[in-house]
Amino acid sequence: MKELSVNHLLGIKYINKHDIDLIFETADHFKEVINRPIKKVPSLRDITIANIFFENSTRTKLSFELAQKRLSADVISFSAAQSSVKKGETLIDTVNNILSMKVDMVVMRHSNPGAAYFLSQNVNASIVNAGDGAHEHPTQGLLDSFTIREKLGEVAGKKVVIVGDILHSRVALSNIYALQMQGAEVKVCGPKTLIPKYIESLGVTVEPNLRKALEWCDVANMLRVQNERMDVNYFPSTREYAQQYGVDKALLDSLNKEIVIMHPGPINRGVEISSDVADSQQSVILNQVENGVAVRMAVIYLLASKIKQ
Repeated sequence: MKELSVNHLLGIKYINKHDIDLIFETADHFKEVINRPIKKVPSLRDITIANIFFENSTRTKLSFELAQKRLSADVISFSAAQSSVKKGETLIDTVNNILSMKVDMVVMRHSNPGAAYFLSQNVNASIVNAGDGAHEHPTQGLLDSFTIREKLGEVAGKKVVIVGDILHSRVALSNIYALQMQGAEVKVCGPKTLIPKYIESLGVTVEPNLRKALEWCDVANMLRVQNERMDVNYFPSTREYAQQYGVDKALLDSLNKEIVIMHPGPINRGVEISSDVADSQQSVILNQVENGVAVRMAVIYLLASKIKQ
């Protein structure tokens, strides 16, 4: 059987093109499974997975839990808000206590960049990074690429613009790594204050004008403004942001071609995109959500098959 080159999914930068191809092949199979009347397979009946979320999450947490249950894994969920971490327990002690209950895999979201990598070096379990601060969100990067591949046939040669709050976005970084690894061309667009200074060192071009960016691209991935990560004002007002960097139907219809609109969620309707764009034929936002379950099933299944060896 083909296998991943890694024992953990810590970030896209730690995997290779072969890994992405294998994850997508496996996700194609699981997408068929989740569209059957009986949506479960017994693949991971002997695997126990702990979901450890130190940051709030709705879609990612539900998507991981559903993926695990579709594979028949035993699942335990842990919320830091009600845990001993609040009493001063260290991350490693917390996780080792959970692992002593014979847990095989940990899916973790943490506010600190590098937390998943740190954990992988210090505990004996397979780690899946469900988002570490403003660093990476690898399964989101994978499901976005998988959705582009599904919609446009392939990722290679496609032009993708990522619009919005690049500075605070872990989705942006994982997307950039994944898209470039598969041969796509990537630009970013947003207020100058929300574009990291290092961005061009990643081989990414900055296009400050939204209309020009949309005229250039095949796919626009619209990012949420991450107010919860901002300690200062990065732009004058939400209204001005929406006027300069928001996409509405009139703007889409005025382009000389049809582009694909993506959004990792949650959507601020009327800010990044208007409701008529979110609900339009050009939007693949609900496809992204469905594909998230199939891609996460693939990642968990492939990592678990390495544990079983």
